[in-house]
Amino acid sequence: MAKEQGIEIEGVVTEERGSGFFTVALANGHQVLARLRGKMEKKDKIKVNTDDKVIVELSPYDLDRGRTS
Repeated sequence: MAKEQGIEIEGVVTEERGSGFFTVALANGHQVLARLRGKMEKKDKIKVNTDDKVIVELSPYDLDRGRTS
C-alpha cells in the first residue's frame, strides 16, 4: 500500500509552545499545531520565531496537526 502524500499550506507562526511545537495560522484561517520536521532544530540549528512564514505539511487523516518545513 502506498504512503499518502501530505497537503502543503503556507502559514504564519502565532505562538511558540515549547519542545519544538508551534501554533500556526494557515492562509485559509485555520489554526494548527505544528512541529519541526526531523532533526531541523538540533542538527541544523534552525530557529523558528513568532511571525515567521512557514510551509506546513498536513496529513490527509489529521488536519489539526502538521510538520513545518
